[in-house]
Amino acid sequence: MKSNNIFERYEIKYLITNRQRKTIMSAMQPYMKPDEYGRSTICNIYYDTPDYYLIRRSLEKPVYKEKLRVRSYGSADSCDNVFVELKKKYQEVVYKRRISLPEREAMFYLGSDASGGLDGQIGSEIDYFRFFYKHLAPKVYISYDREAFYDREDDSFRVTFDENIMWRDRDLSLTKPAYGSTILPPDTSLMEVKTSGGIPLWMTSVLSENGIFKTSFSKYGRAYEAIQRRVLTRAAV
Repeated sequence: MKSNNIFERYEIKYLITNRQRKTIMSAMQPYMKPDEYGRSTICNIYYDTPDYYLIRRSLEKPVYKEKLRVRSYGSADSCDNVFVELKKKYQEVVYKRRISLPEREAMFYLGSDASGGLDGQIGSEIDYFRFFYKHLAPKVYISYDREAFYDREDDSFRVTFDENIMWRDRDLSLTKPAYGSTILPPDTSLMEVKTSGGIPLWMTSVLSENGIFKTSFSKYGRAYEAIQRRVLTRAAV
């Protein structure tokens, strides 16, 4: 992690039960401490083309993929700052660029055809992304409750637990409350290990001892698959 707005790291995902989560959190206590924000609700709106090209390509697991979203921590008022985020993945390394601005300005910018709405290098990258992928529009809202922790000696090593993951493809506004259809079973969390290097030995040991293996998981991907199942069900009626 290079700054609060530029990230370069590996992100490894695990689907775990509540019992496994308690075991992991117990093992973490000597080595990690909670993020300063503690438990938070993260709200996202994902942008895509009319035919969902970005998520369809992502689910094909290419060497390189990218996506655009706008994020808030909890429901936002129009004057609250939110993050416009460009996230790329190349050969297992995740690169994230983000810029912060008031919600009303972010939504106006993303809803317009104009370029040059954001300053700096990150703004230029987001501008180019919007120019390259024509007709981007908000497609899915995804929210979840997150607990985040970081290593006491190396804050580039982080572990997050996401639960109550919900999605909807209507009411696409960060100013609205978090609600929608659930993605995970009640007894399950999504754990993400985020690191710029390796995973500490104590963590690899607890994962191995409890039969916890990495998985491929996309919140937006799961929402898209649910949308497609709904389309097929309606077509069959």
